[in-house]
Amino acid sequence: MSSELFFIYDSHCPWSYATTALVKNIAAAFPDMPIHLMHCAYYDGENKVDLSTIKAVKDLSDVSFSQAYLNSLIEYKDSTLAANLLTWVQNKSTKHALDLLISLQHAHFEAGNPLTDKDEVQPFIDALKLSPPAKALKIEKLTKDAEFTFHDITELQEVIGTNAIPALLLAHNDTLILLNHNLYLENPEKIVEAINTELKSH
Repeated sequence: MSSELFFIYDSHCPWSYATTALVKNIAAAFPDMPIHLMHCAYYDGENKVDLSTIKAVKDLSDVSFSQAYLNSLIEYKDSTLAANLLTWVQNKSTKHALDLLISLQHAHFEAGNPLTDKDEVQPFIDALKLSPPAKALKIEKLTKDAEFTFHDITELQEVIGTNAIPALLLAHNDTLILLNHNLYLENPEKIVEAINTELKSH
């Protein structure tokens, strides 16, 4: 029997930020389960996060948002650089992908770092001793790898019948299961029980 987890997210999406805690618990509980982090690059510099979304996330989870981040809500969000970098790490240094995502989200939501130029992400690259190529640090457009990931996401979304993000998908043998992450945001450790139940029933 084989199982894999697919996490469709955007690094600048507050709901994805809360859902990463679930992925972290899954990674700890199932160390041999491949986890595919798929950045959808939803925030392209032409959309914002509204305060009602922040309030909803805070009501359903334990994540926090700094005043610096809240002050930035008047600005358009752009996750292009993060999408390029995180896609490169997922493809070339998978074992560091989740750690980098967690670090970048912490910087964005708890320190107000917009993550839109190389200098803003370099400390996190250095901390993990990564050496991404210049193309992985593009800010003006998605790399080919990031575009390929976007197309893969589109195919998965057609299968599950929703383009909502974030999305947690459990693939077990020939079955693809959409996990309802909203049920576990207040108690991220409960997602492990849910996955064990799904594995036993399929």
